[in-house]
Amino acid sequence: MIKISIIENELEYAESLADFLPKAGNIEVLEVYPRSEDFFNPNSVKPDIFLIDLNLGQNVMTGSQFISKVREKDNNTLFLVLTIYDEDEKVFDALRAGANGYILKSAPIEGIANAIIELFEGGAPMSPQIARKVTMYFNHSARENQPATHLLTNRENEIIQMIAKGKMEKEVAYELFLSIKTVKNHISNIYQKLHVNTRVEALNKYYGR
Repeated sequence: MIKISIIENELEYAESLADFLPKAGNIEVLEVYPRSEDFFNPNSVKPDIFLIDLNLGQNVMTGSQFISKVREKDNNTLFLVLTIYDEDEKVFDALRAGANGYILKSAPIEGIANAIIELFEGGAPMSPQIARKVTMYFNHSARENQPATHLLTNRENEIIQMIAKGKMEKEVAYELFLSIKTVKNHISNIYQKLHVNTRVEALNKYYGR
């Protein structure tokens, strides 16, 4: 039996979840809390999974804050966010806080039950829109952190690698049999291609740091 607690300030919606979810699978609803703070009392029983909204009203702890607070003392409890919010900031705040899954309320209630089961069995359920955001974020991060060798010509790669070794423009010019003016032009082109203004920025960008 998967034991869950629901933290949701829209009581009618919370009650419909509490009524349906046990019928949809091997799920037991321990408690429904309209405020996240209500869980922190001596009589509360820790569930396997918290099904939690993000916005729980004014002057109360948000879903992400609750997840973070519980995570400080407990890494075993699972958190499935169930919310209307699909903005990047909300999504990644919740995931950084420690959410294990993220489902939008537009999902059918059968899909929510399946997400609870999937999470309990080791998955990380997400609505398609959310999964796409996460995928795009990591794809972008991977591109940002790749060395920028492909952006430069062979000569520009050669020059910036010499600069990385601490060589000055005069030394680069001497070793490559170029004029200092030509070396400076190459460095200017490197800065433009990497969208930087200084040597340190150029090296960090070039090596994906």
